[in-house]
Amino acid sequence: MPRIAVNGIDIAYDVSGKADGIPLVFAHSLACTRAMWDPQMPALASRYRLIRYDARGHGDSAVPPAPYTLDQCADDAIGLIRALKLPPVVFVGLSMGGMVGQVLGLRALPELRALVLCATSSRVPPEAQPLWDERIAMVKAGGMAPMVEPTLGRWFTAPYLAKRPQEVERIAALIRATPPEGYVGMGEAIRRLDLTDRLSAIRLPTQVIVGEGDQGTPVAASEVIASKIPGAKLTVLKEAAHICNVEQADKFTAILTGFLAAIGA
Repeated sequence: MPRIAVNGIDIAYDVSGKADGIPLVFAHSLACTRAMWDPQMPALASRYRLIRYDARGHGDSAVPPAPYTLDQCADDAIGLIRALKLPPVVFVGLSMGGMVGQVLGLRALPELRALVLCATSSRVPPEAQPLWDERIAMVKAGGMAPMVEPTLGRWFTAPYLAKRPQEVERIAALIRATPPEGYVGMGEAIRRLDLTDRLSAIRLPTQVIVGEGDQGTPVAASEVIASKIPGAKLTVLKEAAHICNVEQADKFTAILTGFLAAIGA
């Protein structure tokens, strides 16, 4: 797996699809890897250049000591884009990846063409801080194993958990394999998220996508993001929870490709 030194660490990534296609950069959620985006790759490969990367502390990327910040994560992403000498990219981020996307959008970088912000939020309120205390303490004490079942329960609807055990186990394996230090580092970054009041400064075409049953970053959070970013479009996926690109893979991909067509990508 290719790794490249950016922002003081090694970032793992892969590139596929059409060599001269418009580049799409995919950023995954907490406790996942670039493999989270597997369902989207076949439908996009004939037209777009597809770049997926593992966030710091996750997958095959380096695991620096916690804590991390979202600004560091944005530096990682833009460092990768620049190192690969990509033309302006469409940045597609889900959950934690969508938070990084917002930070990048606020920087008004010429390397960015558009944003797709999925199942994400622009603020973690004070009342949610004890929840992050609990999760971080749990991982420090017992590693990732205790996180698997409760995380899956938030990430997917009950019917999907019952009907698609193989796909659920694929995602469970990603959670289980997440380095505890990486989870803690990113957890500390996410809990400090507070971008809502700044989002009106983003001047990029933006598509917001969220699952109707998302517990962690509910529809209301996406409504806020879409209302703050000028011209942003919001699409709510029915019969989907947090990892909506997996649970409703075909519908998610159709929304993504529709947005890309609308912006001439």
